[in-house]
Amino acid sequence: MPSLGDLVRDWHRGAQAVERGDWDCALRLFAGVPEPPAKMCFNVGCVHLLAGDPEAALLAFDQAVTKDACMAVGFFQRGVANSQLERFQEALSDFRLALAQLRGNSAIDYTQLGLRFKLQAWEVLYNVASAQCRLGLWTEAANSLLEAISTCPEGAGDGLHASLDQVQKQGSLQPRQVPRGEVFRPRRQHLEHLEPMDFLGKAKIVASTSPDDWRSGSQPGQLQGPCVEQAGRQAPLSPGLLAVEAPGPGVSEEPMGAGGAAVGGPGSCVVVTVQCAFTVALKAPRGADLSSLRALLAQALPHQAQLGQLSYRAPGDSGPWIPIPGEESLQRMWRDVTAGPRGLQLQCQGAGGRPVLYQVVAQHSYSAQGPEDLDFQQGDTVDVLCEVDEAWLEGHRDGRIGIFPKCFVVPAAGTCEEPPLTPGPQQGHQPGKSCAKRF
Repeated sequence: MPSLGDLVRDWHRGAQAVERGDWDCALRLFAGVPEPPAKMCFNVGCVHLLAGDPEAALLAFDQAVTKDACMAVGFFQRGVANSQLERFQEALSDFRLALAQLRGNSAIDYTQLGLRFKLQAWEVLYNVASAQCRLGLWTEAANSLLEAISTCPEGAGDGLHASLDQVQKQGSLQPRQVPRGEVFRPRRQHLEHLEPMDFLGKAKIVASTSPDDWRSGSQPGQLQGPCVEQAGRQAPLSPGLLAVEAPGPGVSEEPMGAGGAAVGGPGSCVVVTVQCAFTVALKAPRGADLSSLRALLAQALPHQAQLGQLSYRAPGDSGPWIPIPGEESLQRMWRDVTAGPRGLQLQCQGAGGRPVLYQVVAQHSYSAQGPEDLDFQQGDTVDVLCEVDEAWLEGHRDGRIGIFPKCFVVPAAGTCEEPPLTPGPQQGHQPGKSCAKRF
């Protein structure tokens, strides 16, 4: 069973093969995905169209719209395949289904989902007219073009008027389709996460009892730089010291043996995922601004200080962690600290080199619908990295990053700023039905 990283790599290589016109390589890579999602079936159909095999393209587009019944561009391309096979009645039905999935909107922009194409309502109406021409429905075709002219943006009207004149002379039209070489591609951040990242830098000896280390300049029991303790243990605080808790959930993918002698050949290497947590003690002036705190933190944790999301613990034995997005929140933090006996405790969180905005808890289990999705079980805690839109979030869990429906989760206990959430799915819910659907 290939890993998620392997699937994303093959997906990316398949898209590159389409760009250079290597249809056989693209089909081999796309077809190698087990239980392909709707996007991958769509890609296979587009490649078959480019290779001049509309029959195979039709089968692939059938699978795409079966897996995602709201994929307007899938119906659009299936109509093109039916037109090439001279099945004009089926093509007309597909173009009308594509128009229905637009739901009254003037366009659907698929760029955010990885397809560099905006499906315009006037293009769908143009294709409706092209199928009606082939069926001899000249009056209906002219009406469809008039409707397209009324909805088209400035600049496209001249071409539609010329097409209308052609239809009035009972001349046929060639259907429009997705531009040559355009297919769904993996998200850029997913490709970036395939590259190994070093979040902590090289190890440094802080104290040693080994005579070999004495020769290199380290003395027995002599500390080198700031003292760092292992996960979960609090460094001893002196009066006036600032406790900075840094549970860095960032992911570092490094081949086994990268820090020492390689074991065996290249085939013996494995990917090691590391999650680190540690505590450091720093001294800070009371009332310091946000840039000063980050500069102080950068002395011990340079990468986390630059990319992590800073939060502080509210007063109390088990107060929640409150994000510090700006100076206003920082001033509130200093006011809260004066009311508490423990001083100031900060937390710096990040995942894959990106800050964690807040955390959510899964109310329902979610199964990934594609390689870009993040699956989880009921009760799991997920770090939110980005709010994709009103219905979808991008998050991190157990070293993996992906998107998931917002209606499956609720804010974690203690979260200060709760995102607007829609009600969870009903019993027996299938993902993508009652939640907002991705086009």
